[in-house]
Amino acid sequence: MKSTDVRKPYTGHARALVIALDVGTTFSGVSYAILEPGEIPKIHSVTRFPSQEHVAGNSKIPSILYYDRNGRVMAAGAEADNASVTSQAEDEYWIKAELFKLRLRPKTMKLDMNGMRFSPLPPHKTAVDVFALWEAVEPTIEFVLSHPNGWEGAQQTKMRTFVTEGEASLHACIQSGLAADNPSRHGFLVADAGGGTLDISSYAVRDTNPLVIEEVAPPDCIFAGSVFVSRRAREFFADKLKNSKYGSTDNIDHITKRFDETTKRLFREKNDIQWVPFGSPLDKDNAVGIRSGSLKLTGAEVAELFEPSIQAAVASIKAQVVASQGMIKSVWLVGGFAASPWLFSQLQERLASLKITISRPDNQTSKAVADGALGFYCDHHVSARVSKFMYGVEYLREYDPNDPEHLARKERLCELPSGPRLLPDAFDCILARGVKVKESTVFTRKYCTELTNLSTLSVFEVEIWCYRGGNTIPPWILRHAEEYSTLCVVRADLSPLSGSAEPKAGRNGKTYWTIVFSVEIHFGLTEFKARIKWNDNVCALIALLLISN
Repeated sequence: MKSTDVRKPYTGHARALVIALDVGTTFSGVSYAILEPGEIPKIHSVTRFPSQEHVAGNSKIPSILYYDRNGRVMAAGAEADNASVTSQAEDEYWIKAELFKLRLRPKTMKLDMNGMRFSPLPPHKTAVDVFALWEAVEPTIEFVLSHPNGWEGAQQTKMRTFVTEGEASLHACIQSGLAADNPSRHGFLVADAGGGTLDISSYAVRDTNPLVIEEVAPPDCIFAGSVFVSRRAREFFADKLKNSKYGSTDNIDHITKRFDETTKRLFREKNDIQWVPFGSPLDKDNAVGIRSGSLKLTGAEVAELFEPSIQAAVASIKAQVVASQGMIKSVWLVGGFAASPWLFSQLQERLASLKITISRPDNQTSKAVADGALGFYCDHHVSARVSKFMYGVEYLREYDPNDPEHLARKERLCELPSGPRLLPDAFDCILARGVKVKESTVFTRKYCTELTNLSTLSVFEVEIWCYRGGNTIPPWILRHAEEYSTLCVVRADLSPLSGSAEPKAGRNGKTYWTIVFSVEIHFGLTEFKARIKWNDNVCALIALLLISN
């Protein structure tokens, strides 16, 4: 069953263009669909890019840009990888921007660069500036932007839709017909192995007519992509060649690039000698294994460069199997790194004991995210998702003088106008980790606060907290611990309540007002949403939402 077999005709009233952008860590791709009213949408990949016209059918371009010293973009994509442009960039001191996607990761996601550092961005430019490709395009075009499973807080605007790379990859697999081969009683896992991240998502087919799929475990995102194999290779080459005439920075960069283009892509056998072709037949240094312009490596040395990424992938997949309670019986491997014969064979070998089948689509796995993002836009097969973390708010807990934890926090005691003594920083969970959430499900908790000045209602704020420390609800918010972070802030103007709020006399004779409101969390869509809801004794009102990281 291919996606086109279940895809419904476009129900819009006018022709529309939808473009999916997969801006990857190392390579990027674009897919598009022209939506005609009453017609079944067809997805097309862009296969020709500037400076890449001679390579027919290539659906990926390098995620590289060159800026001049004034911050203007001088070359991008395949243009930036051109030898003449590289030479000009060197002569004119242009600044090269690469791996900028990894700069957008949440602060809570730790990144081990294996001793390497990011190259600096152009002056007065942030990673967001480099990403801002659509500011001047036609406003009637709908964009679908993909992001790793672990990225958080992406803001949806009127003309942009966001989807996780894991879910986009799922839709790409459906378009390849893989859903037809999966029994509904079994779960399956989609592993998008890209340049920077490995995005892992687990699903099960709940119905086939129409096709309905549910997430069965919290998705995962790990830094185990192909770029880290290259980073480890560069460090290895620098150490191996440090006493050779080929040990200069330029030579190491060139040999690493040739490793990326040849050895890394083709490596499949640990017991075979491997060669990195990088120079001419005259290049020779027997002491370090350079013969006829090629660097000699053992298969074991190359395998060791892959090993941390493979171990991380296996560990993450096994964790998903446990989280899904053993439902996972097959893994669909997609993404540019999925083309690696060594990665594929090692996953097959190391997961064999779990009786898990590893598969790859027959078509290009590297363009799965861009195609799948449009599949998500058109088909929307996933009906339920699993919460990855725990979400809640801070509240004031009543002070108990017999509780040692309360005594340790005694210096932070506060007192409400009505009298109770309370402690701040208590955590109230609204949505727990690992909960299956339908798109229409709303998680609500009711709260109240006491105010001595109604003018503060015009700028009422509630922080939504995210806890990443496990499944047990923590009693307190530890503001400086890495497991806790403010996911977003919901701001509302509650001044309409000032007319209906009844004044009360406090313990000290001061007047106060009690305000009752609810906090709602919508998690079933690919983007997290939160809002404040209150009642003015006439009708329910919903706050204007503002999410900010």
